[in-house]
Amino acid sequence: MTVENDEQLRTVLRDALSPILQREVPDLEDDMRVFDQLGLDSTGVIDLLMTLEDTIGLQIDPDELTPEVFETVGSLLGYIRAGLGAGAVA
Repeated sequence: MTVENDEQLRTVLRDALSPILQREVPDLEDDMRVFDQLGLDSTGVIDLLMTLEDTIGLQIDPDELTPEVFETVGSLLGYIRAGLGAGAVA
């Protein structure tokens, strides 16, 4: 799957989170806290990354996979954009 813009990337992330969290995920705002507000846990992080690898071809760089990546939806989206390659998502 090719992600062509931020809105589509946000939808892919929301769709990937729903089965992991076992509930419908609301519209994602950049300042939402991934662990506190969405309820993602460490096991969910692994599931999410594997799902994103499979669905959109996310390339995970372990050197850049820091706790800060998962602070907010905005920081997570930034990591995903970088993993998809510069310029892949406008």
